[in-house]
Amino acid sequence: MKVSVILPTYNEAANIIKLTKRIIDKIPTEWDYEILIMDDNSPDKTFQIAKETFQNEQHVIPVLRTKDRGLARAIRAGIEHATGEQVLVMDTDFTHDPTEIPRLLHISIIYDIVSGSRFCPGGNMQDTKHYLASLTYNWLLRLVLRTQIQDNLGGFFTMRKDKLLQLPLDNIFYGYGDYFFRLLHYAQKINMTVVEIPAQYHARSEGKSKSNFTQLLFSYTMAAIKLKLKSKSEK
Repeated sequence: MKVSVILPTYNEAANIIKLTKRIIDKIPTEWDYEILIMDDNSPDKTFQIAKETFQNEQHVIPVLRTKDRGLARAIRAGIEHATGEQVLVMDTDFTHDPTEIPRLLHISIIYDIVSGSRFCPGGNMQDTKHYLASLTYNWLLRLVLRTQIQDNLGGFFTMRKDKLLQLPLDNIFYGYGDYFFRLLHYAQKINMTVVEIPAQYHARSEGKSKSNFTQLLFSYTMAAIKLKLKSKSEK
């Protein structure tokens, strides 16, 4: 089996080399792999640094994106570039810990989607303020979307590429982290199996966060309401 690890990047020059090497170290030996660095033309030269550093590493593939940029769009582009049977998506700021990769891949043999969760028993997040805000907001999302998923915005997950391609990608991959609750929604709608496993989310190690909490709170809420109304109209 081959796994395609998708790393959407924007201004992650301080993290991308160390993270990629850590991922390579954590891929189980029985898996073939590729690491797709999907860079949105970062001003800090993330793409150029990755390309130069890994020019002799055939498993690492930096891709420069100059159009239709954004987190969700970059992930979709990574899915379309992927040559592995399995896809694994993670953040590039060390929030998502590469040491979780072997467990995600091992459990993916049984379930369609395996998600590393902050909020199922055993999961956690180093940034306490962010953890409590995210926990509270996930309660709201669960109420609006009528879902039992604990972490609807984690975005640290793996699933088979052929399963992903069964989903309405145009209806999922836009915006920012809200793509993830849309993905889960449409997957469960066609009875795909989803399991959450506990994961430890770390504080960003280098660089500056691109997230604006107030903006995200508004845009995610609008996206959740839109998804709920769309779901009702499709019944």
